Amino acid sequence: GLAGPGAAGLVGTVAEASDVVLPAEGPEREIARDLARRAAIVSPAFLVLGAVLDGVHGLVSAGLALVLVAGNFLLGAAIIGRAVAVSLNTLYGAVLLGYIVRLGLLAVFALAFKGTGWFAAVPFAATLLVTHLGLLAAETKRVSMTLAHPGLAPSARRVADEPSTDPTSTQE
Repeated sequence: GLAGPGAAGLVGTVAEASDVVLPAEGPEREIARDLARRAAIVSPAFLVLGAVLDGVHGLVSAGLALVLVAGNFLLGAAIIGRAVAVSLNTLYGAVLLGYIVRLGLLAVFALAFKGTGWFAAVPFAATLLVTHLGLLAAETKRVSMTLAHPGLAPSARRVADEPSTDPTSTQE
């Protein structure tokens, strides 16, 4: 149980805060990893498109954009995961500020590489915009289906098989 090994026979014992086991990660990290995985799946098409548009420089620029897209989603999830543990107001502020900072980072990367001889702006921008919007649209559809029909959730079985983290639960 959650109250410790000595309290196995006691039902309804309120556990101390340090004894409560919280989930290691929330849905935001699962969604971000899924987006990064899907970015990897579509990456060959964007790499080929980059190569067609601007040769090796286009290929490298499209690859950089794909890495930035995946990193952006993962960083966003990390920000949400940290902020949600503090408070709802912190979450709101972190999401807004995090969005602005992440957009700024993408702009800094684009401007930093713009002056190099190997950076191709068109494949980079096309890959960055299409993958961001396309992956978000696909994930939005998946998440809405999961919310509408919880039994279809990819992790529904895994969550149901885990022991309850509710300190008032009688589940052993």
